[in-house]
Amino acid sequence: MAETAKYAAINGGTLFTDMKIQLSLPKTKRTVACAYGFVFIFIVVTTFLAFSPSPNSSSPWFTNIFSLSKEDVGTSYRSQFSSVFSNLFPRSSKNNFEQPHLDKKGLIVEKSENYTQNDDKGGVLENPFNSSSVLSDKESSVVKNETLSEVFDDKVGILMGNQTFDDKVGIFKANQSSIEGSKSAAAVNQTESRYFDDKVGIFKANQSTIEKKSAPKFSSKGKSANVDKERDVDLVKSLLNCDFFDGNWVKDESYPLYKPGSCSLIDEQFNCFLNDRPDSGYLKMKWKPNACSLPRLNATHMLQLLRGKRLVFVGDSLNRNMWESLICILKNSVKNQKKVYEESGRHHFRTEAFYSFIFEEYKCRVEFFVSPFLVQQWEVADKKGGKKETLRLDLIGESADKYKDADILVFNTGHWWTHEKTSLGKDYYQEGNHVHNELNVLEAFRRALTTWGRWIDAHINPKKTFVLFRGYSASHFSGGQWNSGGACDSETEPIKNDTYLTPYPSKMKVLEDVFKGMKTRVSYLNITRMTDYRKDGHPSIYRKPNLTLKERRSQWRYQDCSHWCLPGVPDAWNELLYAELLVRLHQKQQEKKS
Repeated sequence: MAETAKYAAINGGTLFTDMKIQLSLPKTKRTVACAYGFVFIFIVVTTFLAFSPSPNSSSPWFTNIFSLSKEDVGTSYRSQFSSVFSNLFPRSSKNNFEQPHLDKKGLIVEKSENYTQNDDKGGVLENPFNSSSVLSDKESSVVKNETLSEVFDDKVGILMGNQTFDDKVGIFKANQSSIEGSKSAAAVNQTESRYFDDKVGIFKANQSTIEKKSAPKFSSKGKSANVDKERDVDLVKSLLNCDFFDGNWVKDESYPLYKPGSCSLIDEQFNCFLNDRPDSGYLKMKWKPNACSLPRLNATHMLQLLRGKRLVFVGDSLNRNMWESLICILKNSVKNQKKVYEESGRHHFRTEAFYSFIFEEYKCRVEFFVSPFLVQQWEVADKKGGKKETLRLDLIGESADKYKDADILVFNTGHWWTHEKTSLGKDYYQEGNHVHNELNVLEAFRRALTTWGRWIDAHINPKKTFVLFRGYSASHFSGGQWNSGGACDSETEPIKNDTYLTPYPSKMKVLEDVFKGMKTRVSYLNITRMTDYRKDGHPSIYRKPNLTLKERRSQWRYQDCSHWCLPGVPDAWNELLYAELLVRLHQKQQEKKS
């Protein structure tokens, strides 16, 4: 009776009744009872072992037979049987497998605290893969015998664990590969390999896990350097076949390249901002070629390119405009301002024929030589016993010997050829001892530039010195010429309709013909058209500070619609110069390889 009561609580006696009918072997009651008890014990032990919560089961055979696969049950991976046995056999945290911590750098990531969305547009996650975080006790009880590959975070709506990043949609996806339950303990001591994507500024998870000892030491700095190098090469290649001078001005709020009013080296007449010019649109314009994008002038990088070299500007006050612009751009990037200075200690640049700025840390010089015609200004005796000025078309400027060994030379001329003496050409142009009674200004210009070109061919080593020539910079006098009431003070926007641009200057056609006859290659900065758009960029009446409008109009006999405000248009010329230097450097590197 005792034995009957023992089994009645489980099956109510029906199981043994059926078995007794089917097994009709002649056994004694005691023998039959023992057989039935053995069968019952076998079923109970087998069921217990199959669904035991312990990950350290002593029977791998049972584990393999009864372990559930994700492929078989999908989201039913956490079986209903687990819930039943959880109620029958409450699990203590002491029996759980060891949780990963900071020093173990496990795969588990704390939910909701370490994943926060940056914004809805980018979908980029902040502080991903914080290895110091662990799952809560509640979560650990759910995923105790699992590989932690499908822990769902309701707050951010992503799967965490073995994940891969989908670049197209900007979300994390769970790794779809299944992992056997027997490997879960090893996974705890593994480190998830991840690397930083410099292009999009996000972390990506490696699909495979790597053991802590063999995890690769990746240098994001090295990767960034390689990416930057490849990007620079691609950029230079895009510049090789690009016409820098066919384009338009576009508004760019990141300009100018230096803060208005921040550079004390700018001539007062060019410093429109400190001279109280009320509008500021002229500061926010960037030159954009149609076939490529010019790199923004990186002052630190340009100084590296100039290390140990001499960059010399030779020409008129428009080249001084460009020279001052570059000095301000470069000087602004140097931390120790005391190590940037003019060689003779000068702070104003309109009275002397030569200026040289030294960048001590880079052992380079950026210089300016005044030579408005590129050939020599001369004097001869007139009939009355006095002296008169002439222009020697056959002699290079007298300062030429001082800059012939420079590493980079930037020449210009043009505006002084429009003045009264040069445009009329009467008793002014001289060759040898002969002063021409009258000579057409274009012909005089051709002869002067031919003299310059011959000097370049004879004295410049093209393997050492890079020669550039900046073209004619457009003027915008309205209602008269520079000396007859011409004005531009009402202009606040660039020209947007090409039909209002002026024809290409005939003097620049002459210049191009001279280039064709030279042996030395000259890089032509043809800025005429790009400057023609910028009728808004001149100092006009803003040439002196703290004046009323009435004083401004009466203070000067003429407006300045030839030079350019700084910051302003000449900054774009220096960006063209920077691009030319990048291209030249690339070409020299290719020559060394070939």
